Amino acid sequence: MADAPPTDEGWFVLHDFYTVDWDAWRDAPERDRDAALDEAESFLAHREALADADEGDSAVFSITGQDADLMFVHFRESLDELDRIQRSFEQTAFAAYTERAHSYVSVVEISGYTAPDYFEDPESVDAGLRQYFESKLTPEIPEDTYVSFYPMSKRRQPEQNWYDLPLEERAEMMEVHGELGKQYAGRVSQVIASSVGLDDWEWGVTLFADDLTDIKDIVYEMRFDEVSAKYGEFGEFFVGRRFPPSDLPAFMDGAEVPTPEDEGHAHGHGESGHAHGEGGHGHEHGDSHGHDDGHEHGDGHHDHGDEEESDGIRGELEDLDIYAGQPHGEDVYATVLYSEADTDELFEEVEGLRGNFDHYDTHVKTAVYDGRKTDRAAVVSIWDTASAADTAAGFLSELPEVVSRAGEESGFGTMGMFYETKPEHTDDFVEKFDTVADVLAEMDGHFETDLMMNVEDENDMFIASQWASKEDAMSFFRSDDFADTVDWGRDVLADRPRHVFLA
Repeated sequence: MADAPPTDEGWFVLHDFYTVDWDAWRDAPERDRDAALDEAESFLAHREALADADEGDSAVFSITGQDADLMFVHFRESLDELDRIQRSFEQTAFAAYTERAHSYVSVVEISGYTAPDYFEDPESVDAGLRQYFESKLTPEIPEDTYVSFYPMSKRRQPEQNWYDLPLEERAEMMEVHGELGKQYAGRVSQVIASSVGLDDWEWGVTLFADDLTDIKDIVYEMRFDEVSAKYGEFGEFFVGRRFPPSDLPAFMDGAEVPTPEDEGHAHGHGESGHAHGEGGHGHEHGDSHGHDDGHEHGDGHHDHGDEEESDGIRGELEDLDIYAGQPHGEDVYATVLYSEADTDELFEEVEGLRGNFDHYDTHVKTAVYDGRKTDRAAVVSIWDTASAADTAAGFLSELPEVVSRAGEESGFGTMGMFYETKPEHTDDFVEKFDTVADVLAEMDGHFETDLMMNVEDENDMFIASQWASKEDAMSFFRSDDFADTVDWGRDVLADRPRHVFLA
C-alpha cells in the first residue's frame, strides 16, 4: 500500500449555484420584486459582513454560461454554519424565483506534498512560514474580479493510478507542478479544498484573477504538466465575475455589474424607481468585514491589526512634524521578510518572482535590501491591494533561509521606513545614521536598528528598528536628536520618507 501524505484541514467551503426563473420574475408584481430584492440584498450583505459568524468569508458572482446565473461562495468554520446559510437563503422571498443548479461542498486543505516540514516537525518550521501555511487554511476571498471554479480528481486507472505511485514520486511531481504555479504569482490566487468523502470529486479548485486570460493560461499550461496530463481528471468549469450585494437589482435588470463608478450605485427598479443601496455600495467587494480595514493576515503582511492604535501612532508622529504616511501606508500593502541566505542567491530568486509580479498592475515594488549591521537581508514587496500582497507573501515565504517576518519579533517594531537620498549625499546619510545609531544604542528599550541598502540602488534605504514597546520608540521620536536628524534630512533626501506601515 502506497503511503498517504498527511493533511491538515481548515474552513469548510460551499459553492452554491442558482438559475433564475426569468419568466416568473418578469410576471411578478413590481412590489413583490422590490421586496424580494431588498431581502436578498440584505441576506447577501449580512453574509459578507459575517453578521452570522465569528470568522469566514462570503461573496456573490454572476455566472456566464447556461448552467447557472449566480454563484454564492461561503467559507465558514463548520459545516453546520454552511448548512444554516443554505437553508436561510431558501427562506427568502428571492429564493422563490431561483432554483439550485449545482452545489459543491469541500474543506480547505494543505498536504504533506507542499509542506512536509510543517507535518514532520512543526516546532522547527520558521514561525512565519508556519503562519503562512496556517493562513492557507483560513483564506479570504480575494477582491480580484473574475473567478473560475472546477472540481477535479486523480486517476485510478490500471496504467495511470496516482494512488499506486510511491510517495516520493508523487511529491516530486507535485513540486514541479507547484513551480509552474509560481510563475503566476500576483496574477492568480487559488483556494484548494478537499472534497474526498464530501462530494462527487476529490478536490474543488477556485481561481481568482483580475484578468480572465491569466486563469485560462495557468490552466492551459498545467495541462502539459505530468500531474495533470497523466493523472488529472476535471469536472465542469464555472466562470463568473464578482459584484457587491447592492448591485443585485442591476444584475436582475440586465445591467452591467459591478455597476460602473460613473453611474453611481442607486438602481431604479421598475416604474417605482425603487433605489437599492441608497446611492452607494456599502459593501464594495466584501470590505465590510475587513479586507482592507485592519485585518491582519498570518503571512507577515500587516494591515495594522489594531487600526485605532495605528492611527494614534501616526497622529503622535504628525504632532512632531514627522511624516508617517496614510493609514495602510499611503494606501499600499507590504510584506517584509528577512533571510540569511547569500544576497546574490537571494536576489536571483527574488528577481525571478518579480518578473512575474510585474505582470500585475497592483505590483508597486519588490526589492532586496542588504543589512549593514546584521547578517541578514530584507525582502520587501509592496502592492496596491491586500489580496495581491497576500498572494506574493506566499511565494516569498519559500525563499531560501527565511528567518523571520516583520512583526514577528518581540516588542514593538517600527517597520517600513524608506529613505531615498540624493546621490551626492548618500555617504553623508550613512554617516549620519551611524551617529544616530550610537545614540539609539544607549536608549532604554532599544533592541536593534539597521540601515539596509537596496542591492540595486545604494540611494534607496530601508530602516528596520526594534524596540521593547511603542513608548520606548516614541521617546526617541520625541528627542532633540531625532528632531535634528529630521531637519538635516530635508536637504539630503530626494523625496520625503515613505513609511509603509508601523507594526
